[in-house]
Amino acid sequence: MRAWHHLAPALPAFHGREQIRAGLGALLGISLCALVVSLGARFGLSSLYLVAPLGATAVLVFGVPNSPLAQPWSAIVGNVTSALVALLVVRSLPGSWSAGIAVGAAITAMMFVRALHPPGGAVALLTALDPTHALEIGPLFALVPVGLTTATLVLAAIVYNRATGRVYPFRHPETEPAADAPPRLGLSSAQLGELLDRFNQSANLGVADLGRLLAAAEAEAAQHRFDGTTCADIMTTDLITVRPDTPLPEAARLFRAHAIKSLPVIDAETRLCGLVLQADLLDEVAARPRALPQRARPRTVSEVMRSPDRAVAHDLPVGTLLNRLAAQGTEVVPVTREGRLAGILTRSDIIRLLLDGADDRAAA
Repeated sequence: MRAWHHLAPALPAFHGREQIRAGLGALLGISLCALVVSLGARFGLSSLYLVAPLGATAVLVFGVPNSPLAQPWSAIVGNVTSALVALLVVRSLPGSWSAGIAVGAAITAMMFVRALHPPGGAVALLTALDPTHALEIGPLFALVPVGLTTATLVLAAIVYNRATGRVYPFRHPETEPAADAPPRLGLSSAQLGELLDRFNQSANLGVADLGRLLAAAEAEAAQHRFDGTTCADIMTTDLITVRPDTPLPEAARLFRAHAIKSLPVIDAETRLCGLVLQADLLDEVAARPRALPQRARPRTVSEVMRSPDRAVAHDLPVGTLLNRLAAQGTEVVPVTREGRLAGILTRSDIIRLLLDGADDRAAA
């Protein structure tokens, strides 16, 4: 029974109407290729015809468009390379051994040019088994019909996949990550690529998609780890606040007197107006001239406070804040309830939550 278990389907059930989406895409893609062949025949291009491996290419570009094996470079260059290699084999080594040699050499060549594409093996086998047309056309056989029809199918896949909500071609890692890109367990694109190489999975998954999966897994794990804990459960509620018109010297006195790192700025109805950090006051002092006229109007916190747009709702799960606190350099997050200031969440609050029960987990 255990042996039979390993022969069960490895693919999970497809979501929603994915089967219809992929099947319809393949229908349209192959039909477009047939249309191109038909137009070629009208203009006397007898070398342009459909090759059977296009059906396998359609499975990849429409069924698993995120696979590295299905990307435009792999599909077009892989099929063209396989056709060239197979043509060279059947010309040099005619006979019963040519089929196996053609397929093996095609796979090696595709890997060498980083264009591994399973239908390329079928292109090589088809060419070796029925070399008549390929030998008549010569090296152009790799471009017409193989290259042109494959490029047509790939172009159809690009348009269709994007129109139906799939990303194709797949995401390549950016050389410089975007400022708002979600962190991926602290791993760079190069480190993610090394992981794929270590487990020999580079042909099955792209670096950018692995990063997205890790980020989603990290967020999911955080949700489970905090088990529904919200910001209201751990936020600091005993707050020292200031008004927008509070003079900066008064704000500085509050920082010194209470050993705090932030001052929420609220209005008369306790609505959050902004946030002042110690660093904001230091920057202000450094930017001001040393000597000021006595008649100068004292500056207020409204002139240096930060925008309240990073405030979060009191019922927000704590796990969703980990990325902001850990990777974006945020130290303090205001928490609001119906637009009014309810508390402050700091890194210290998160650390206390993480350490809560640590001794029990270590003992277990």
